[in-house]
Amino acid sequence: MPRERLRASLRELERRYTETYGVPVTVADTPAIPGVRFAYALDLSRCVGCRRCVYACVEENNPSRDPAVQWIRVLAMEKERGVDFSHADPYYHPAEVPEEGHFYVPVACQQCENPPCVKTCPSGATWKEPDGIVVIDYDWCIGCRCCMASCPYGARHFNWKEPSIPAGELNPRMHVLGNRPRPKGVVEKCTFCIQRTRVGRYPACVEVCPAGARKFGDLLDPGGEIRYIIEHKRVLVLKEELSTMPKFLYFYGT
Repeated sequence: MPRERLRASLRELERRYTETYGVPVTVADTPAIPGVRFAYALDLSRCVGCRRCVYACVEENNPSRDPAVQWIRVLAMEKERGVDFSHADPYYHPAEVPEEGHFYVPVACQQCENPPCVKTCPSGATWKEPDGIVVIDYDWCIGCRCCMASCPYGARHFNWKEPSIPAGELNPRMHVLGNRPRPKGVVEKCTFCIQRTRVGRYPACVEVCPAGARKFGDLLDPGGEIRYIIEHKRVLVLKEELSTMPKFLYFYGT
């Protein structure tokens, strides 16, 4: 799309959202930072299952509140079984966390290097950006949900009804490929908080984690935290046998 036409489209989105929610809204199209490849690492030995990451993600990324859409699921697992998704509980509700005998595995989009969701999209509405973030153009999505069927992590979510966001809860700082409000009938998912990370900030879930379990950075930076974790910790990825090559890593810090 020509630059001038894109700018005009962004201004129209800003006008529409400002009018709808009654607060000044900005919609950016900040491009990928040259030479950067984002990756995420989560310390399973530190996560306490508090779900603050879930709530921070909702505040940041403008998903529907009713019906509720959440991009992060935190799974409770029994220590004696190890990482076992067949017995994982996403609806755990003990009086306190962490619960004795349990550990927690938060799951969101794995930002695959070889993403099956991109291959199965018939309209070209989802693709991988130069910084590795898999994005969705909500105007191109036709709602066929082929991407959801092909995602082995259950990380994509469909808006079955018209999304609802109270005006007082809207994050007015948006990215056109990220947290702008989605319409009914389209798919959405985590974007590594593209509106934040492309301007040098951490994803909201990283900032809010009280245990310091979440790490984020440039996979290509040899002196960065992600590379240190890969080279010095026990690292695993989910469903490695599928060759999706996630850029969301799990590790044991202790």
